[in-house]
Amino acid sequence: MSSRPALVPQVDPDALLARARLTFDIEAAAVLGLKARVGASFVAAVQKILDVRGRVVVMGMGKSGHVGRKIAATLASTGTPAMFVHPGEASHGDLGMIKSVDLVLAISNSGEVEELTTILPVVKRQGVPLIAMTGRPDSTLARYADLVLDSGVEKEACPLNLAPTASTTAQIALGDALAVALLDARGFGADDFARSHPGGALGRKLLTHVGDVMRTGDDIPRVAPDATLSALMREMGAKGFGAAAVVDADGRAIGVFTDGDLRRLVETGADLRALTAFAVMHREPRTVRHEALAVEAAELMEQLGITRLLVVDAAGRLTGVINTNDLLRAKVI
Repeated sequence: MSSRPALVPQVDPDALLARARLTFDIEAAAVLGLKARVGASFVAAVQKILDVRGRVVVMGMGKSGHVGRKIAATLASTGTPAMFVHPGEASHGDLGMIKSVDLVLAISNSGEVEELTTILPVVKRQGVPLIAMTGRPDSTLARYADLVLDSGVEKEACPLNLAPTASTTAQIALGDALAVALLDARGFGADDFARSHPGGALGRKLLTHVGDVMRTGDDIPRVAPDATLSALMREMGAKGFGAAAVVDADGRAIGVFTDGDLRRLVETGADLRALTAFAVMHREPRTVRHEALAVEAAELMEQLGITRLLVVDAAGRLTGVINTNDLLRAKVI
């Protein structure tokens, strides 16, 4: 029997765009509807979460479960310890993850999902506070809950009014509102956020110090003030930094000489053999402290139009050097 190829639906661009725009309208209306309903129960939910000594355990099935994982991740990254537990797995042993010091945030648009309602009596017997996020305040989930957050929507964006679309958008928005309100109440700042995101761009900028990325020890190009220009050039070439620091007997950085300075010096036609490091160096070189943030060093270089800095301690002693390549490798810039 020969098989016929499946017919490809004919695309009506205007109809597709109209459906997309209607979806945006419906989901925007769903979120704005929450704004009108949020009130005392939301405030009470935030306070109850702040009072918890353990974690917020987020639960949900299906699409609400996917939303729950996102909400748990957002809470955890903004200062509220949280984790996701799958209701289906909870009834087969994972309920042991929930302790009496925790709080459960259960998400279900209908509030009647069997996998969730089955474990609610057990959660309540443990004395664990329960917050429900549901579209039906009269549901089984809502009846078991200590507090109910109404995430109901007038209709789904799905033209069949079946696929969770506007309802999951509302759940995400309500979860974000909870996380942001908790963040604000805890005084959670940029430094705290960075510590939760050390691998991110913000984390690197707020946690990486000059001392973490600078060149130290034998990798520092340096000479004494009485070093010959030849010795100075050899030190620059050996260390590959494009510059060398001039340090006094106490190790303080008193000058710097760069490859650009060398080119300009050669162009003058001066007798290079008679020159010393002290004679050709730039006095009062630009420096940065090793405890400064690496991003501050990057900003200073940009302001001064230079590509390298000497790193010193509180007494002005040379402890390292850093250039834009070092900052690029550290992904600070």
